[in-house]
This record gives sequence, C-alpha cells and structure tokens, in this order.
Amino acid sequence: MLAAVVGALAAAALLAPQAFAEPGRLAIVLAAAAALAVLGAVDDIRPIEPMPRLLLQVFAAAVVIAALPPGLRLVPMLPWWIERVLMAIGVLWLVNLVNFMDGIDLITVAEVVPVTAALALFGSSDAVPADATLTALALCGAMLGFAPFNRPVARLFLGDVGSLPVGLLLGWLLILLAENHFAAALLLPLYYLADATITLFRRLMRGERVTQAHRSHFYQRAVDNGRSVYQVVAVIFGSNILLAVLAAVTLAYAKIEVHIACVALGCMAVAAELAWLGRTRRVA
Repeated sequence: MLAAVVGALAAAALLAPQAFAEPGRLAIVLAAAAALAVLGAVDDIRPIEPMPRLLLQVFAAAVVIAALPPGLRLVPMLPWWIERVLMAIGVLWLVNLVNFMDGIDLITVAEVVPVTAALALFGSSDAVPADATLTALALCGAMLGFAPFNRPVARLFLGDVGSLPVGLLLGWLLILLAENHFAAALLLPLYYLADATITLFRRLMRGERVTQAHRSHFYQRAVDNGRSVYQVVAVIFGSNILLAVLAAVTLAYAKIEVHIACVALGCMAVAAELAWLGRTRRVA
C-alpha cells in the first residue's frame, strides 16, 4: 500500500515538480509512514509488546508533527507547544483507529476512499497544499487498487503493515485541512472517530483490557447480528459520502452558522448509523 503511494508520488514529482514546494517535508512524513510499515510488518509476523509498539508509534506521530509548517495553528488561543502535543495525540489515535477498525473486508476502503477523494477534490481549491493533494490522490488510488483483492471473501488484507501508515498519512492530511477548514477536517473521519472512541470508552468502563482483540465495534456487532459484510460496508460508505458532502458545504460557505449546522447534521447521521449497526436484526 505505502509502496504504491510512494510510487505514485515519485511519478508526480517527475511530471510536475512545481507541485512539491517543500519536498523535505513530504519526505519526512513518508519516512515516518515507512517506519510504521516496518513496525507493522514485524508485528504481523511476531507480535510486539504493547508498550514498545506504542512508543514507536508516538515517535512516528511526533516526527509528522515536527514536519508541519511552524506557523500552522488550529487553536491559536492555546500555547504552541500544547497544541502540538494535542496534534500528536490526535495523529496517534488515528494511527490506531484505522488499525482497530480494519476488522471486516472492504471497511477500510469504504472509509479511506471517500476521505482521500474529498481531500484531493478540496485540494483543487487550495484547501490543502499541492503535495498533500497529490498524497491524498495517490492514497485514494492505492485503496481503489486494493479493493478488488479485499472484497469478500478477501484474498489480501492490510494488516498492521498497511493500516498503520494509512492512519498516519490521514492524520497528516486532516491536520493540513484543519488549519483553515476545521469543520471539514472533523466531518470527514467522523464515523471512524465515533465508532472507535465510543467502543474504547465502553470497554474501559467495563474494565476490559483495551489491548486485547475483541468484536465490540458497532460494525462488528452488525455482522455478528446477521448483517452481511456488503450491507455494513455499503452503509459506512454511504455515510462517508454524506459526510464528505457536508464537509464540502463548509468549504463553500464560510459562515459559522453553516459550519455548526453541518457538523450537527453529520453527528445526527453518524448517530443514526451507529444505532442501525448496533441494533439486533430480527430473524423471521
């Protein structure tokens, strides 16, 4: 997966070098993603203890945050260093979130394709830098190429080697979008954020070990309750398209009232989606 993204970016650099105004920044981000891919490959073959794995993920997230433009601010009222720490935590959570949510065939495709396609489209209006736009486009293309091999019953899986760098790249892209379009950056990954975060808190409240494998996510419960994988993935894909449309509306209209309304609509849509996924299917 990462190799496909790097290959596409290398080709783009040869064809349109002017799009890479800061090649060093992108190289650092891709190096951090490659380090996570190596970590994931090792972990897929011989599981690594949670603490060393977490420390390496923290390092990769910190490297990505260090590569951000120094003047990039999301919450200017916060001290610069506190904001950077919070960004690193957010990237770290997204790295693990994509890994946690990659539990059924095609689900990561259904999440990443709408998000990266939207980011690439937004980049055409300068919502994100040109190198980020090309990265989003390359990642979208890589996921589309992966999809035929991951459809039920899958012949190929992302594993940690694929999901960890995908999460890191998404975190970087969303931070760049959030600089000027915070509502859009919140809306795009909203389903993944909601499912994974709510599930984590539920498990913590029950006293379960969060590092252990489980089938508590809403999408997993839907499959266990009788929904087909295709049904679940179609609902997730459709909701992500809706979230992308709402994100596009926030880019088109700068009024804060519009942003609040779009985020509220996105939250209601995701709440309805989670309710459908978590509901036990009646058997006739």
